[in-house]
Amino acid sequence: MTVKKIIRLALLTLVALVLLFGLIQLIPLGKDHVNPPVLAEPNWDSPQTLALVRRSCFDCHSNETVWPWYSNIAPVSWLVYRDTINGREHLNFSEWGRGNQEGLDELAQTIESGEMPPFIYIIQHPNAKLSPAEKQALITGLQASLR
Repeated sequence: MTVKKIIRLALLTLVALVLLFGLIQLIPLGKDHVNPPVLAEPNWDSPQTLALVRRSCFDCHSNETVWPWYSNIAPVSWLVYRDTINGREHLNFSEWGRGNQEGLDELAQTIESGEMPPFIYIIQHPNAKLSPAEKQALITGLQASLR
């Protein structure tokens, strides 16, 4: 294969990828960024607990999601939307009392193990990272608030 053919193939591949990227933007999945209304929240034990939950949990586990700019660009929009919808289904602080709450022990274990907030979320939202003391304060505050 000559250099000229390789360059031509590379350019055709690039054009095809750009066209594909443009076409997937037309798929509406993940672009509905209307937050449902807040129906009921837990009785927070302190403003500090609420601040920690807002900082580390609310984007996926409430109806008060702040949708970042990249949540409008496919295929990332599909992933952000899916994660938010799944997060709300497991635990939604804005629809408290509707039966979508995780058990306190499971919730504490998930936070303590570092499973939540997930690493991919922390990369995009560094302020959501919790120090060991903040993790413990969050667990203690959630246990006091959600009992």
